[in-house]
Amino acid sequence: MIIPIRCFSCGKPIAHLWEEFKKRVKEGETPGKVLDELGLERYCCRAMFLGQEDFIELVAKFNKS
Repeated sequence: MIIPIRCFSCGKPIAHLWEEFKKRVKEGETPGKVLDELGLERYCCRAMFLGQEDFIELVAKFNKS
């Protein structure tokens, strides 16, 4: 699934923060700290990030034919 441009609940733009979040968590920072520093305070926006799985690379391997 691709991260949505806006939060489904409150409408805040969040997609531009996804790459930074993913990079920092991969480097070993805690997700809660990263979300705080990125300015995501509402639980609905935080849930969008914490519930996101990045399957686009996996799905791209399969052909439709």
